[in-house]
Amino acid sequence: MSEPLRRLESVHVVRTPEYVEFEFPVAGLMSRFLAWGLDLIVSSAVAGAITFVVWVVGFLVPGFALAITFVLWFVVNWGYFMGAEYLFAGRTLGKRVFGLRVIQESGVRLGFFHAAVRNLVRVVDHLPALYLLGGALAALSSRGRRLGDLAGGTVVVRERSRKIPSGIARPDDAMAQLGPQRRADERVRRASVDERQLILSAALRREELSIQARLALFRSLASYVTERFGVERPEHLSEEKFVVAIAGLLVGTAGLK
Repeated sequence: MSEPLRRLESVHVVRTPEYVEFEFPVAGLMSRFLAWGLDLIVSSAVAGAITFVVWVVGFLVPGFALAITFVLWFVVNWGYFMGAEYLFAGRTLGKRVFGLRVIQESGVRLGFFHAAVRNLVRVVDHLPALYLLGGALAALSSRGRRLGDLAGGTVVVRERSRKIPSGIARPDDAMAQLGPQRRADERVRRASVDERQLILSAALRREELSIQARLALFRSLASYVTERFGVERPEHLSEEKFVVAIAGLLVGTAGLK
């Protein structure tokens, strides 16, 4: 991103050990508020429908409905945000509509722990009403982070097509090279930060290696990838091209194109 554009918008930058930069434009407060409003409507509708059923049952069991209604609203509201962000790569319905996504500070997909923590702290961010505390903190933060983001180690970013570093296969090309292996891209999402860095580093720096070291490295990585993620190497791909294809899937899960 050019320097003038850097000054016009807040950007979260992730640097790999190979000094490759991935830039994520930070989401604005207005778009986040609109996304939250849409999500609130959806979660409230779900909670309302469940509450109606509970109150119907409550007529048969006196005191039952009142005892669990408040707990039910909290569980449904928290469960909606946490579950959607964890299952759909940091996107609730509202975030998807407004082109937003929650990621870890390291730039990788949101994990269960991060999604759970940032949404548990949502109760505090909401004080005294309508996210006044969380909104004030986000406005003061250079990366728009509320308490939940600070506690969970997350950042809310705007979706944008970003360029893949040269030397790594595009996600579509990688899937075509790997052949009809079901959910190969979903399997590699299990990769830890260290595993991602190792595979991307090998793909980016392979030209710097001697032939012997290069062959040995990619033979070992190809075996590890198959054992770790259950993705088989097609016969027409060398170990090196196989690992480069996996690297393409890894950057694809981060939203690069």
